[in-house]
Formats: sequence, C-alpha cells, structure tokens
Amino acid sequence: MAWFKRKEKGITTATEDKMDIPKGLWYKSPTGKVIDAEELARNLFVSPEDGFHVRIGSTEYFQILFDNNEFVELDKNMTSKDPLHFVDTKKYADRLKDVMEKTKLKDAVRTGVGKSKGKDIVICCMDFAFIGGSMGAVVGEKIARGIDHAIKNKLPFVMISKSGGARMMEAAYSLMQLAKTSVKLAQLAEAKLPYISLCTDPTTGGTTASYAMLGDINISEPGALIGFAGPRVVRDTTGKDLPEGFQTAEFLLEHGFLDFITPRKELKDKINLYIDLIQNNNIR
Repeated sequence: MAWFKRKEKGITTATEDKMDIPKGLWYKSPTGKVIDAEELARNLFVSPEDGFHVRIGSTEYFQILFDNNEFVELDKNMTSKDPLHFVDTKKYADRLKDVMEKTKLKDAVRTGVGKSKGKDIVICCMDFAFIGGSMGAVVGEKIARGIDHAIKNKLPFVMISKSGGARMMEAAYSLMQLAKTSVKLAQLAEAKLPYISLCTDPTTGGTTASYAMLGDINISEPGALIGFAGPRVVRDTTGKDLPEGFQTAEFLLEHGFLDFITPRKELKDKINLYIDLIQNNNIR
C-alpha cells in the first residue's frame, strides 16, 4: 500500500524538473472523445471514435485532392490593402500583418492547379485561420482569376468554402465580391465547364449568399454549419423557434439546399465522379 501513500511530507519538485505533457499530442472532440494527434492526422483529421470532422485548411485539402500533393499555386503573393484605413480594436493594416505572420498565409483563399485522379483541375480553397475566412477583395479576385484559368484551359472548377462571411474591414469592397464571383461562375457555366461547390464547417454570410450555393453540384462534409445569418438573428427576425439541427449540413440536405453529404475520406473519389458524370466522361 506504500505505493499509494506518501510517507514523506513537504516533497516539492522544481519547476524546471516537472514533466508536462507536450501540447498537441491529443485532440478532444466535441463529444468528449480523446484521440491521438498522429492518428487523427492519418485519418484525414476525422475522429475515428465518432466521425467528427475537425476543421482543416487549404494545405490539408490540397493534400487530399491533388495527386501526390503536386500542384501549381496561382496568384500566391496577392495581398489585401487597406483603402478605407479601417480601425476597430486595431488598424486593419496591422491586423493583416499580424495574421500573415501567424498563419503564413497571404489571405483567406488559395488557388491550386494540378491533377486529381489523373486529370487537371482548378481548386480554390478558403482558410478559416485567416480572419475567419472572411471574404475581401483579394478573396474575390483570386476566385475570379481561378475561374478565368479554368475557362481558358477548359478545366473543371472546385470551390471549397470555409468562411464567416464578408470582411467588414473592407465594407462595400467586400460586398462587391458576391456579384463578381457570381458573374464569373455564370461565365464558367456558359463555357459548359463543371463547378463543384464543397461547403465545410463553417460556411456562412456572404459566402453562402454567393458562390458556395451556386455549384452544379453542392456538397458538404458531415456536420458542417451552413447558413446566412446566425440563429439568434433568424429567431429575432422571424419571431419563431428554430427547428432542431437548424443550419447543419444534414438539415440542409433534407430541405434541398445540398445535393450530397460526403465524408472527407470519399471527397477525392466523389468530386471526380461528379465531374465525370457532368462531362459524360468514362468514370475514373
């Protein structure tokens, strides 16, 4: 029993000698499941215990979708300006500088061109880590240029949305991107090229009100939050209680806003399947 009883009192350990568990070794899902971080990464950041899809960024999605993670990034050095000299708790220019240093990203979207299952494809993917994936002028411009590249080279276009909506620091400049990207997608449709929209957690605000819901096929990962305004705003505006599961991918699928819900492990196969079906190609 001596193993469980301390015979000596007043034992102390110097701070530098204490053995702490390094951060990042474990991940705890919202349902309380604890998963080894390396196992989680091997499982494409999906909890093997409960199927919870952990938020990931463009780096991980490009690894999943491009063959051997080989792609060319377009407009990778394009950065936002501060034409309004916006200030909230800090200057927008300073916020941009800080978030670029922290995330090593230039803005909230990246565009890659490469092969997926042997065929070329254009993928634009948003990064929530960059100011909540907010949509500013650079996001709209990079998406527009990605679509232009797809049209010029007759390639399918995939948009992966993960955003809190329009970037308030750019005001009307941000709202203009809704129309800009929508027009570009209309041009893509005129060129008879496929557009697959993947909504991930979260897809909200102006993103939902524009390109995220304009796909030839709209798909989502399981459990993703998808909506325009937040539940409180919707409740106060309508004066009604919201149904259970409101603004989840499953609710939207049931009510016709999504075509499919696709687990992360199946994304590459399913996206290429939809492209082949739209283009009447042999199934890869």
